[in-house]
This record gives sequence, structure tokens and C-alpha cells, in this order.
Amino acid sequence: MSHSKAGAAHSGSKDQLLFWGCFVALVTTAFGFIARMFLIGTWEKEFGLDPAESGRLAGIGVWPFAVSIIGFSLIIDKVGYKLAMFAAFFGHLLWAIMGVSAFYISQGGNKESAYSLLYWGSLILGLANGTIEAFINPVVATMFSKEKTKWLNILHAGWPGGLVVAGMLTIFLDFLPWSVKVGMLAVPAVIYFLMLAPLKFPVQEREAAGVSYKDMLAEFGVLGALVVGFLVTLQLIDFFPDANKTILIGIGVAIVVGFGVYTQALGRLLMFFMVLIMMPLATTEIGTDGWITKIMEGVAEGNFHPGWVLVYTSAIMMVLRFFAGPIVHSLSPLGLLAVSAILAIAGLFMLSSATGAMIFIAATLYGFGKTFFWPTTLGVVAEQTPRGGALTLNAISGIGMLAVGTLGFPYIGTLQSAKNIDALVASDAAQSLALVQDGKLSAVTKKSIYEIIPYTAVDQTKIDEAIAAKPAAEQDKLKADLKSVVDRSNQKALGNMAAFPAVMLVGYLALILYFRSQGGYKAEVLVGHGAQDDKFTGGVNGPADA
Repeated sequence: MSHSKAGAAHSGSKDQLLFWGCFVALVTTAFGFIARMFLIGTWEKEFGLDPAESGRLAGIGVWPFAVSIIGFSLIIDKVGYKLAMFAAFFGHLLWAIMGVSAFYISQGGNKESAYSLLYWGSLILGLANGTIEAFINPVVATMFSKEKTKWLNILHAGWPGGLVVAGMLTIFLDFLPWSVKVGMLAVPAVIYFLMLAPLKFPVQEREAAGVSYKDMLAEFGVLGALVVGFLVTLQLIDFFPDANKTILIGIGVAIVVGFGVYTQALGRLLMFFMVLIMMPLATTEIGTDGWITKIMEGVAEGNFHPGWVLVYTSAIMMVLRFFAGPIVHSLSPLGLLAVSAILAIAGLFMLSSATGAMIFIAATLYGFGKTFFWPTTLGVVAEQTPRGGALTLNAISGIGMLAVGTLGFPYIGTLQSAKNIDALVASDAAQSLALVQDGKLSAVTKKSIYEIIPYTAVDQTKIDEAIAAKPAAEQDKLKADLKSVVDRSNQKALGNMAAFPAVMLVGYLALILYFRSQGGYKAEVLVGHGAQDDKFTGGVNGPADA
């Protein structure tokens, strides 16, 4: 496809099929994500994990996303988008097979082997999901080069759309074994493969404009590589705890030095700023989504399935992203991000203490807040750094996922552990069991084995032993009281999460002031077309304009 046709690419039936194939591919990544997150609580009980260990299991399905999306972005213009699609499809099928196998092995009593299959299978799923985004983002940005923010928002309606469909299936199929919930990912995977395999993919905008590979890397620059090197080093230290740390740190340094020697460029300061904002953004959206179902388990109190909170907020996201064009047109991309941050702050604070119907009122605010974070950030990067091609567009997502997998998920887990301990220290049930000594719960806690974020967690085994020492008539009430205390304290961790969108808000306000000093927000373009506001921010309500 020639670039001159890119702006009108959505006029042909094959181009429509290409877009919707990319959409279904993103739906598939959501299937894998939500099935795992709904099952974290189940796996925690089945394999005896504490909250931070659960966070590591959650994270292994997320941070490899960054490896594949950034890795493929460096070579995707050479190897082609279709090869990336084939690799993703293979990874998705492999995860489905490993996840289903883990269930039956666990049922057979071999918990260690079953957990290993889940852990390594989750890594493969993360790599496959990152590969999906490595090709769908630049494909859609190229097809709709005058309307990037709008169409990237529509594309990314596939993520919450997949969360809604897979979430409802998971809830309604709650009576089935968890192997079914893991294996259902194979269905959308086969669909996107059949849709995309026969099609021809477009030439990326940067390549069509004649921007060199070195110039593409220079847009990202040493500053971007510095963030990647730092996060990769942290992940390597966690992933290989027994390895020589000097060697692992050396790998991170080599990434930065190698990038600097080749590009001889610091990179765009705007890109670096967006990279920094992306880390709390990813933790706010993906991190909270990953934990919300488990956090709401006790709060729901049997009145509703805790997964409905995530399904509800995802449904809000799906609908709003389809109508992103007029909203972005009215507020501007950065204005929309600032308003979204305010709503997310309010929503998370309310969710940290809400009960009953107020949970869904608070979730509405949070849902509206998180809707436009990810795709609008991609739109801003695509519009401001088009010379960066697939690399800058995908690296921003990769860094976000690397940050939430390496730091975000475990951090939320450690927040919950800290809240659990504080709440138990103050509880009558813990006092009656003599678990608290000198104002501390030290007798029934265990230290972290996670080196990046040290933590202390409640040792449930020791608490169970203390309860068992009490008369049988008292045990059920003690268990219920302690469970209620822990469940409520988990919810309070959401209030701490509001700090992340607060940091983002400061960043967005700074960017708004910067662009005002430059005469206003304008998209940068590469090839022969003007970045007219009514073109690149919308003017229509969704893909029905095709």
C-alpha cells in the first residue's frame, strides 16, 4: 500500500478486514490478561502464595510484553508485520496448551510442576501479547495517518472489549474448572489468524517517508534507552536472583551505551517525558485492573461476583473509545489526559472505602478516568514523533508494561501486605489470639524474597496454627473476623494508588503549558499532508464512517 493511500485506507474492504483483524488480535490479548487476573486468587490458594508472590505471578504475564514489543519494533520493518502476527499466534496457542495442562497436573497432586507450567506459560503469553501490539499499532497509525489519535483509540477499544467478553464468560462459567477459562483464549486467537493470514500489510509511515533506521532510533535516543536499561536490569535481578548482579547490571549498561554509540543522540525530550509519565500510567490502569478482582473479593461479600467491577469499568472504556474522535477534538489530546487523571484520582479514592452500590459509582469515575490514558498517549507519541516509526510508538507501550510487571504489580501486592498487617495489629481478633506483641505482628509474618521491593507479609500458616489452638467453638468466628479485617484492608490499598494519576496530572499540565508556549498542540507530519485539526482528531463518531 502506498503512503498516499494511507489516510483513506479504511475505504477498501480488505483494509477494513485488516483493521478488524488487528482489533480481534487485541481482543485476544485481553482474553489472556483477564483470565489470568481473575484466577490469581484461585492460584494463590491452590499454590500457597502470599500477596507479593501473587504479584510476581501476575507480573510474569506482563513484563515480557515489553521484551517482545520493543524487540520486534527494532526489526519489524525488516521482517514484516505478518511474521510478527504468526509468532504471536503460536505464542497464544502455546499458552493455552500449557495453562490447560497445568490444571490437570495440579489436580494430580504435582503442584510444583503445575505452578512451573503456569509461570513459564505466562511468560510466553506476555511475549505473544507484546508481539501483537508491535504490529497493530504501527499498522493502524499508518493506515489512518491523518487521524492517529482517534483510530488508535478505536483500535484499543478491543482491549476493554475483550475484557468485557472474557470477563463475563469467566463469571458465568465460574462453575467450570479454571482450565476452561485459560483455554478459551484459543478461540479469538484462531479468528485473528484466519482474518490476517491472507492479507497484505502496509508499509510503515516512517519507512515510506524515507526516514533512515538510525534516525528512527535517534528519536528514542539515549534517554529512552536509559529507562529501558534500568527496568531491564531490575527485572533480570528478580528473574535471576542467584546470578552475579554485576553481570546483570552490565547488561543494562550495555543497552544504554550501545544505543548511545550507534545513535549519538539523546533523543527527543518530549518522548523522554512521555516515557516517564507512562510508568505511573501503566500501573494506574493495568496494575489496578490486574488486582481489582482479588481486592474486591471480600468487599463483594457474596452480593456480586468481584469480577463485575472490572467488567463494568471495561464496558465504559469500550464504549467511550469508539467515540473518541469528538471527545479528543473538544478537549485536545493533552486536555483529555489531564481530565482523565482527575477522574482516576477521584475514582480510586472512592473505591478505597466504598461499599454496596457506591462501589459501582466509584468504579464509574475510575472507568471514565482510565479510558483514554493508553491510546491517547500512543496518539500523542505517534503525532509528535512520527520519525520514530514503530519504535517510539511501541516502546512507550513496552516501557509501560515493563514498569508495571517489574514494579507495579509487586508494589500493589506489597501495599496490600502492609495494609493487612496494620489492620490485623488493630483488630480484636488478632489481639485475642495473642498475635500482637509490642504493637507488632512479628510472630506471624515472613520476610520478602523479592529483592526489588522488600516487604513483610502475613504468614497465613502461622495464623491458622494459632486459631487451631483455640476451642473448636471459637474457630469459625475467629477465621471470619480475621478474613473480614484483611479483606477491608486490601481495599484501602486503592487509595494509595491515587498517587500515580496525581503524578500524571502534574506531567500533563506541564505539557499543556509547554505547547501553549509553542503556539498550541499540532501534530508533526512526514509526507505531503497537513495536520488539520478536524482530520487528525476526529469529526466522526467511529468506524461506521468507513
